[in-house]
Amino acid sequence: MGFCSVRANRGGKLYSLVYGRPCAVNVDPVEKKPLFHFLPGTEILSIGTVGCNLDCRFCQNASLSRGDPASDRAASLSPAQVVQLALSRGCQSVAYTYNEPTVFAEYAEDVAALARQNGLRNAFVTNGYVTPEALPGVYANIDAANVDLKAFSEDFYRRWTQAELQPVLDTLVALHQRGVWIEITNLVIPTLNDFESESRRLCEWILENLGDRVPLHFTAFHPDHQLTDKPPTPQQTLTQLRDLAREVGLKYVYVGNVHDDAGSSTYCPECNELLVARSWHAVRQLHLAGDRCGHCGARADFLVAP
Repeated sequence: MGFCSVRANRGGKLYSLVYGRPCAVNVDPVEKKPLFHFLPGTEILSIGTVGCNLDCRFCQNASLSRGDPASDRAASLSPAQVVQLALSRGCQSVAYTYNEPTVFAEYAEDVAALARQNGLRNAFVTNGYVTPEALPGVYANIDAANVDLKAFSEDFYRRWTQAELQPVLDTLVALHQRGVWIEITNLVIPTLNDFESESRRLCEWILENLGDRVPLHFTAFHPDHQLTDKPPTPQQTLTQLRDLAREVGLKYVYVGNVHDDAGSSTYCPECNELLVARSWHAVRQLHLAGDRCGHCGARADFLVAP
């Protein structure tokens, strides 16, 4: 098997060990992904297998990312069954999540194509680590992606994820150019990537390469996997980084993994009125007129149902 643990070489041919075998299947609020500007207030069917192409020492889903493809946890669900399940539960979309969906690309591509044929939208929750050659096929039917930009340092990526930063940045630019709705998550780990100077560079890169309307989520770290010697992220740190990002010029900046209703709600960038009130992953108020502000009519940058 390769590093990602989901394909095996048998007689010179590569075989997927996880096709049609998700280990996690749940109906979630779409805000839990987190996707705050994609079909707000709706539910999304979330599926994931085992395996990952990174090895993050702080992984909070390590039982899946480093899991065994032969695990008896796996269900048996064909693409058609996944789509039928989503429709039967009243979901408007399917999320490929929990582990890295790029490593179960064959399965995800087939589900996504069938989902789109049946009026469902598709979303990746991803580390963004995909080659330029594979990206067009993997994202052919993907409408939205939350990309985990783990830090803005090559040293961090090498030491803590066994990977590199630049391919993730390249993926973000490529998805933006393809018209995929992008949201970015940055897990803030005390003493490792919580530096104001690094966060400022991250925000400035987003502004310059993706624009000021891409939502950015600063989320709290909790000790897990091989990184249990670091404390949880203080809420004050997240609030300070949110203020910094808005100072840089980003319009939609959120905090996550902490209870902060104001920091997880959306305000109109033009009139500053409340657009979407959230508490944890629940939408409490929705003041949108299609994809526009329900107060002043300005563009509000939401991907909503047609």
